[in-house]
Amino acid sequence: MNPSTGKNVLVILGHSGHNTWSGALADAYAESARAAGHTVRVLHLADLKYDPLLHGSNPHHQPLEPDLLAAQDSMAWAQHMAWVFPVWWGGVPALLKGFLDRTFTSGYAFKFNAGSPFPVPLLKGRTAHLLVPMDTPPWYFRWFYRMPAIHQMRRTTLEFCGIQVRKTLLMGPVISSTPERRKHWLGQAQALAGRI
Repeated sequence: MNPSTGKNVLVILGHSGHNTWSGALADAYAESARAAGHTVRVLHLADLKYDPLLHGSNPHHQPLEPDLLAAQDSMAWAQHMAWVFPVWWGGVPALLKGFLDRTFTSGYAFKFNAGSPFPVPLLKGRTAHLLVPMDTPPWYFRWFYRMPAIHQMRRTTLEFCGIQVRKTLLMGPVISSTPERRKHWLGQAQALAGRI
């Protein structure tokens, strides 16, 4: 890719641990995006110093920690985001949910529109990929559980705020996967980053 056409890409790892399969996916995606000529930042939520609990009902009553302010700056900088997170109990990990609760605030990610029940999205013009490993077979997660984590991230969070999710990569079951299967998934993550 011509460097002049490269994008600002933010890879957000929403796993609370280090040296995880989710981390390997995030690394593979980031490396492939760099190789394709994009400028890449990686945000490991486990490394940030912040309270993931929203105390009270109004996030504006709880000042953002410096790491969350820096994260908001990175999301504003990004033209494309990759959200990498496992599915736990059908939803996103608590650390990721807390990050969203604290950073996707009104006035930053959306704003209320007087006289309308629908807020105005403030993060328009950005795209995203979701890379989602799980121990449930993806077909079962899709058709029997109805993908609650994906709907939460895609529809009621990112697209609500104007970020268009272009592709969701579901991988599983990880717990019983072979090295060959994991290599295949890493290749899928790399290919996805090459098509930003």
